[in-house]
Amino acid sequence: MAKLDPIVSEFATTEEAEAYDKWFRAQVEEGLRSKGPFIPHDEVMRSAREIIKNAKHAKSSLGS
Repeated sequence: MAKLDPIVSEFATTEEAEAYDKWFRAQVEEGLRSKGPFIPHDEVMRSAREIIKNAKHAKSSLGS
Protein backbone atom coordinates (compact mmCIF):
# COMPACT_ATOMS: atom_id res chain seq x y z
CA MET A 1 0.00 0.00 0.00
CA ALA A 2 1.79 3.11 -1.23
CA LYS A 3 1.29 6.23 0.86
CA LEU A 4 0.69 9.50 -0.95
CA ASP A 5 1.98 12.95 -0.09
CA PRO A 6 -0.89 14.99 1.42
CA ILE A 7 0.31 18.04 -0.50
CA VAL A 8 -0.13 16.17 -3.78
CA SER A 9 -3.22 14.06 -3.06
CA GLU A 10 -6.28 14.20 -0.84
CA PHE A 11 -6.03 10.41 -0.45
CA ALA A 12 -3.75 8.62 2.00
CA THR A 13 -2.94 5.70 -0.31
CA THR A 14 -2.94 4.85 -4.00
CA GLU A 15 -5.62 2.24 -3.26
CA GLU A 16 -7.94 4.93 -1.86
CA ALA A 17 -7.27 7.13 -4.89
CA GLU A 18 -7.95 4.28 -7.32
CA ALA A 19 -11.15 3.27 -5.49
CA TYR A 20 -12.43 6.85 -5.63
CA ASP A 21 -11.51 7.15 -9.29
CA LYS A 22 -13.42 3.94 -10.07
CA TRP A 23 -16.47 5.14 -8.11
CA PHE A 24 -16.37 8.60 -9.72
CA ARG A 25 -16.11 7.22 -13.25
CA ALA A 26 -19.08 4.91 -12.57
CA GLN A 27 -21.11 7.91 -11.37
CA VAL A 28 -20.27 9.87 -14.52
CA GLU A 29 -21.13 6.91 -16.76
CA GLU A 30 -24.45 6.48 -14.95
CA GLY A 31 -25.20 10.16 -15.46
CA LEU A 32 -24.37 9.98 -19.15
CA ARG A 33 -26.67 6.96 -19.58
CA SER A 34 -29.49 8.63 -17.66
CA LYS A 35 -32.65 9.30 -19.64
CA GLY A 36 -33.94 11.79 -17.05
CA PRO A 37 -34.87 15.34 -17.97
CA PHE A 38 -32.08 17.76 -18.83
CA ILE A 39 -32.12 20.73 -16.47
CA PRO A 40 -29.99 23.72 -17.52
CA HIS A 41 -27.26 24.76 -15.09
CA ASP A 42 -28.74 28.23 -14.56
CA GLU A 43 -32.08 26.71 -13.55
CA VAL A 44 -30.43 24.34 -11.07
CA MET A 45 -28.41 27.19 -9.54
CA ARG A 46 -31.49 29.42 -9.28
CA SER A 47 -33.35 26.63 -7.51
CA ALA A 48 -30.41 25.95 -5.17
CA ARG A 49 -30.14 29.64 -4.25
CA GLU A 50 -33.86 29.71 -3.48
CA ILE A 51 -33.55 26.65 -1.23
CA ILE A 52 -30.61 28.22 0.62
CA LYS A 53 -32.45 31.54 1.00
CA ASN A 54 -35.53 29.78 2.39
CA ALA A 55 -33.43 27.71 4.80
CA LYS A 56 -31.66 30.84 6.09
CA HIS A 57 -35.00 32.60 6.50
CA ALA A 58 -36.47 29.62 8.37
CA LYS A 59 -33.40 29.43 10.61
CA SER A 60 -33.56 33.15 11.44
CA SER A 61 -37.30 32.85 12.17
CA LEU A 62 -36.58 30.12 14.72
CA GLY A 63 -34.18 32.39 16.58
CA SER A 64 -36.85 35.06 17.14
